[in-house]
Amino acid sequence: MKYKIVVFIFFFSSLSCIAQVEEENKKQFISGNLSTKSVSDKNAFLDSVSIKDYKIISYQKDTTYLDTSLTIQKEYKFNYLRKDDFELLPFSNVGQSYNKLGHVFSGATQFPQLGANAKHFNYMQAEDINYYHVPTPVTELFFKTVMEQGQLADGFFTANTSERFNFSIANKGLRSLGKYQNIRSSVGNFRFTVNFRSKNNRYFLRGHWVSQDIANQENGGITNRSQFESGEEEFTDRSRIDVAFQDAENFLVGKRYFIDHRYYLKQNKDSIKYAKISLGHQFNYETKLYRYLQTSADDFFGDSFQSANLVDRSQLRAMFNKVDVTYDNHITGEVSLKAISYNYDYFFKSILFTNSGVIQNQLKGNEFALEASWNKQIGDFAIDFDGVTNISGELGGTNITASAFYKLKNAGFAKIGVHSSSRMPDFNALLYQSNYIAYNWQNDQVFQKQDQKGAELTLNLNKWFNISVNYDILDNYTYFTTSSEAEGAQVIPVQNNGSINYLKVKFSNEFKLGKFALANTVMYQNVDQDNLVLNVPELVTRNTLYFSDHLFKKAMYLQTGITFKYFSSHYTDAYNPLLAEFYTQNTEKFGGFPLIDFFINAKVKQTRIYLKAEHFNSPFSEAKFYSAPDYPYRDFIVRFGLVWNFFI
Repeated sequence: MKYKIVVFIFFFSSLSCIAQVEEENKKQFISGNLSTKSVSDKNAFLDSVSIKDYKIISYQKDTTYLDTSLTIQKEYKFNYLRKDDFELLPFSNVGQSYNKLGHVFSGATQFPQLGANAKHFNYMQAEDINYYHVPTPVTELFFKTVMEQGQLADGFFTANTSERFNFSIANKGLRSLGKYQNIRSSVGNFRFTVNFRSKNNRYFLRGHWVSQDIANQENGGITNRSQFESGEEEFTDRSRIDVAFQDAENFLVGKRYFIDHRYYLKQNKDSIKYAKISLGHQFNYETKLYRYLQTSADDFFGDSFQSANLVDRSQLRAMFNKVDVTYDNHITGEVSLKAISYNYDYFFKSILFTNSGVIQNQLKGNEFALEASWNKQIGDFAIDFDGVTNISGELGGTNITASAFYKLKNAGFAKIGVHSSSRMPDFNALLYQSNYIAYNWQNDQVFQKQDQKGAELTLNLNKWFNISVNYDILDNYTYFTTSSEAEGAQVIPVQNNGSINYLKVKFSNEFKLGKFALANTVMYQNVDQDNLVLNVPELVTRNTLYFSDHLFKKAMYLQTGITFKYFSSHYTDAYNPLLAEFYTQNTEKFGGFPLIDFFINAKVKQTRIYLKAEHFNSPFSEAKFYSAPDYPYRDFIVRFGLVWNFFI
């Protein structure tokens, strides 16, 4: 029913905007640079519109434009997440989780998150939402087939109702039964945004409302690996392979209300005395619910308090407010002083009394912090600094980032940055309650704040290569691992006592010879640690050899090629469906197998068409490819999809 409502809204909005475009042709615009036009100038206006006038504004207020080209990067992003998943390894079904092949520790949040991190790969944070400014209404339709009985679709529409007000509405929906028993995925991501500026250009507002639900049936993995690895014809139908259980499901739902607005008190545009003083306010209220359901208790997780109708439920309500005063001129750059308030309420249904003590049902409080930022640009050189420190509260600590950027003339850019952060672990590591006895703990008075320090260097030479080097030092790193003292698959949060030193070097380039090209991405990782806590493959590589050309008198643009991906063997993290978390295991190594895809992509006008034979080498390979222990990777499958943009 909800999809019918979304379709109706899309249709009604389109009709309304078409009518408004016709009625207000005199007020047509492109980015505020075109003068008022009469009705007779309509065709001239439409002819003057270029693709660069369809602007996309990020959370950081960086502006790009709508890109309808067909490139190898678009091929890498044509997936469930709609972004390059080079450092991720998907599970067998679309909409399940991903195992990490690499880590990013910069950009840490100031305060703990809910947890259930295995379900957050497709969860859109406030930083993932874009805003728009377009001369005519735009629609984008994304579609891709899935593994079994379902589809993946993402519909998007945006329009400016006037030169100063834009709205967008979008919804991504997924349903996929999957090849194995009890792994159905059902996902929805609904987004609505607004972008507004006043007539005198002194007040700016952008905001969004997002509603997301991610539901997965969970089977606990296969229980007899020989059925998968033997190659017996009976088990080529993967639904015949035995799994741990068939009555479990986990569910994540979130709703967010976000507003970011600014008012300029003073705006002197004189080239010598140029200065701006403004007041800003950012508001973010978000509710999250994580739930694990199971019809009957299973000794897979150990003993339980009850034998049937198990429901584990954790909730987080968080309200974030930030106000700032910002001064900007051509000498000092932009200087901003900010005050932050964070109110949180993480809770369960009731207090739990155990033999080892009382486990509370709630972590609730207020955090206050101060923040200062500065950025300055001198020609092709730019400096950015941002520092936050808590002045009240127990969860947050400090978060400092600094970077220097230099634009190389006609070549690319160079960037160097440092970061340091300190905060408590996620809420599900501090407090958790479950029907399974072993999954109850309270660590808010035991665990210390995690400390992360790091540096990064990026050198991008457009015509030659792109290389990035990241080095991070992690103290009090908090992770999940198995407990040797309990029966069943008990997974508990643990803090590492020593330091972890993590190095990641990532190199990419592309060679072109006529109509052929070879795109390469190679990542090297090294971890120095006393215990095997942070386990990653030493080498990850992706190489794509492809051919591109125009066909049918340039009516179609074609790209076809082969992608080879490989990652070295390592102690792959295991997956726990009750917590929706990955945990460290040091008993089995996985990896060391190639993933080869063949693709044919084409562009006809503004439509990109994608056809791919995924993992087509699997019928000729030894069946020991896993995404995580007891969770096989995908078999060979052919999938089809498209991205279609059209303009009114």
